[in-house]
Amino acid sequence: MSHPSVVTIDHRSAPRTLFSGDQLVDVDLPTGTRVIYPKPPIAPLKDVNAAIRYAINHPHNSEPLYAKLRPGMKVTIAIDDISLPLPPMKRPDVRELVLTIVLDLLSDHGVDDVEMIIATSVHRRMTGPEVRHVVGDKIFNAYWPKKLYNHDGEDAANMTYVGTTELGEEVELNKRAVDSDLVIYVNLNFVPMDGGHKSVAVGLCGYRSLKAHHNPRVMRACHSYMDPGSSALATSVERMGRVANAKLNVFTIETTINNRMFDRPLEFLAKNEDELTSAEKTSLRALRFTLSKLPQPARQAIFQRVPSPYGVTGVFAGETEATHVHTLKRAYEQYLVPVVGQADILITGIPFISPYNVNSFLNPLLVQVMANGYLFNLYKGVPMVKKGGTMIILHPCTDQFDNEHHAPYIEFVHRLLPETRDAMELHKRFEGKFASNPAYIEMYRSGHAYHPAHPFFMWYWGEAGRQHLGRMIVVGADNEYIPKLMGWETARTMDEALRMAKTTAPPKPEILALHCPPTLMTEMSVSSPRLSGPPDSLRG
Repeated sequence: MSHPSVVTIDHRSAPRTLFSGDQLVDVDLPTGTRVIYPKPPIAPLKDVNAAIRYAINHPHNSEPLYAKLRPGMKVTIAIDDISLPLPPMKRPDVRELVLTIVLDLLSDHGVDDVEMIIATSVHRRMTGPEVRHVVGDKIFNAYWPKKLYNHDGEDAANMTYVGTTELGEEVELNKRAVDSDLVIYVNLNFVPMDGGHKSVAVGLCGYRSLKAHHNPRVMRACHSYMDPGSSALATSVERMGRVANAKLNVFTIETTINNRMFDRPLEFLAKNEDELTSAEKTSLRALRFTLSKLPQPARQAIFQRVPSPYGVTGVFAGETEATHVHTLKRAYEQYLVPVVGQADILITGIPFISPYNVNSFLNPLLVQVMANGYLFNLYKGVPMVKKGGTMIILHPCTDQFDNEHHAPYIEFVHRLLPETRDAMELHKRFEGKFASNPAYIEMYRSGHAYHPAHPFFMWYWGEAGRQHLGRMIVVGADNEYIPKLMGWETARTMDEALRMAKTTAPPKPEILALHCPPTLMTEMSVSSPRLSGPPDSLRG
């Protein structure tokens, strides 16, 4: 039986507060709208350090970590980058806790040839302060930047061809990792599409490997990015990961966290509006008013610069696939919300942050990947919205980019999208030349820009949503140019958007609304809800 705060049948008892970028908007939804809320945070582990030690000493389908160690061996530790969790975790980050225990163990066994690599793939390089936040002061001061550094997927001299899958997918990885006696991967699993073989086979690769699965053909064959069994991307990565693990000696350490995204002053943002106390309702009104009066950088700082008090809910270690089974199970315990019946219209706000704009602005291309990519794909089973249905999002779609982080995005959006939105054509005509642009490559290698292939990948990640949906309508856009580039319609208000959507929907459309963040997923089944009321699984 669902928790009453998780799935609410809206009877206009209170407006629903949705994110529109870094602002909050009150929305009156039609009576009968099913509003999906995240589950309450799972209780965290009482002793995380003990859980880490237990996991590495009792691994899945593997010897204990200590049994793999010998004096004089070469060990590489790879670490997830800043793209997760969102926002960053309040210190100590669980990766610092894992690294502290692992490094002490290596030292105790006479292993002193140790290097740590931030597994950025083609993401931007992390800055020193960002790395310090993840690994802690002691580790940062001892290892940065010679023995703790960002992966460089364009450093040809330090990339090694490992092999090719039976389907011709080429596996090329960081040379230091390939040449090591042992690779230890330290993962923080934020959503179910992370971890597993994706850690090494993607995190330590470059464009040569990524183009095997980050392409329109594969992305169109994904039925949910968050359900590995239904994702052609995950299947491709798994094939490549098996090739990598046949060559590399990999010991995986994965951790899961709960969804406690907001600390005490803002905890009410995760709650059902019907359950807010009088004080919380006052705080919500005050926050909404304050945000409306602040300039954009100040609004962004309120949310992005305050780390989240996530609690660690699980630590698992051992052989990659055996470990990841347990990680996924724990992640789904936190995120999955059972929902019966697809919608004709899906409504969601677009929050202020994505995996690709930590400490920068959520530009229009990232709004697209959040809408058509991540939020559309927050399901297991069947999509939340029926084939050909409508998705309504709230976002200003401001034509703004971070010149340091997202320089290649600017040309992609303003030069390429006006020529074509067709992903296959973009892939065929422009991707190769763009990906080898020497100026953009240098910004990726020596600055803090995303790789020039990355904006293409971001467009491809929206393919599943674009191919499935009939219409996309944006509420609250501050311009018409960007939505038109994306192929979206615009509406000034939610009422106007719903009137537009109903012109192509059934006479009595089923409407779903996502109250996100914090992170959630729907476990969707096809049967339609009873007209007389919510099905048993949705009753409080």
